[in-house]
Amino acid sequence: MSTKQTSQPTTNSAGDHSMIGADRTKALFAVFIVCILWGTTWLASSIGVKYVPPLELAGLRHLIGGGLYVSLFFIKKFPLPTRTQFIRIFWMSIIMFVMSSGSSVLSVVYIPSGLGAVIGAMTPIWMVLFSLIAIRGVKFNATIIIGIILGFGGIILVFNDYMIEMFDSKFALGIFYGLIASITWAIGTFSTGRHAKKMNPYVSIGWQMFFSGVILTILSFLTEKHVDILSIPYQGWYSIFYLVIIGSIVAFTAFVYALKRLPSAQVSIHAYVNPIVAIIIGNLIQNEKLTFFVMTGTAITLFGVYLVNLGFKRNASTEDD
Repeated sequence: MSTKQTSQPTTNSAGDHSMIGADRTKALFAVFIVCILWGTTWLASSIGVKYVPPLELAGLRHLIGGGLYVSLFFIKKFPLPTRTQFIRIFWMSIIMFVMSSGSSVLSVVYIPSGLGAVIGAMTPIWMVLFSLIAIRGVKFNATIIIGIILGFGGIILVFNDYMIEMFDSKFALGIFYGLIASITWAIGTFSTGRHAKKMNPYVSIGWQMFFSGVILTILSFLTEKHVDILSIPYQGWYSIFYLVIIGSIVAFTAFVYALKRLPSAQVSIHAYVNPIVAIIIGNLIQNEKLTFFVMTGTAITLFGVYLVNLGFKRNASTEDD
């Protein structure tokens, strides 16, 4: 470590540490990586489901990604989670990876990847609503109410250009899967925040991926046409390995790295950037609609999500006072 010292202001945010400039720069760069890379995984899934059944695609992604994590744990001789931790990891894998990740892949079978990402961006709204219901004494304020209205209003505006498609049952099914994905991810995140035991986050995520990969692969055998892995075309494998390397390893590693070094509020900015990235690359690569209504509705939705988060933080700070 360099012995050169500089005068650095420290932040007052909960969980933030006084860091030298280089460490903070690395953490912020990790956030940037998450913002971009997680936005691209929607398109990768959308391309992948053209060649691999959706549950099999999600299953292979998490089975390979989780398998790599777990193999590393054994090589590094990490201690195994306790029985209680394994039980919690198992249930969290079902909520956050089987239900949420599986549903998000199913959604892009029927709707454009950019729209799936916009629906996914509503996760913070669901989290705040769950907090308002589950935590005694937490109340709505004007900022939260306006944010919720804008969030849902923006979604309606985004789908204005898809009014004809809305009458298609398959398109509606895609929206349904997208909502399930965002709601279950919010439930899992909310539950993790309230009940998580002290545990290496990489170990927790790695085992969750591995368990979910096994479960999703079994489900793909039971519920849909399963493609023999030797019969998967190279385009499907490109998608799978992109999701494994970029989505499950690089982006998740960067996300945890940033979360351990920055306030969660700074890291959560990825929720606002991911859908923008998904919409832009979806338009560039798959010619998905990028109209005034889509752009404006997305901006309104993300602003609504921001207001909901802001209102919830104001509630929390008022209670602390």
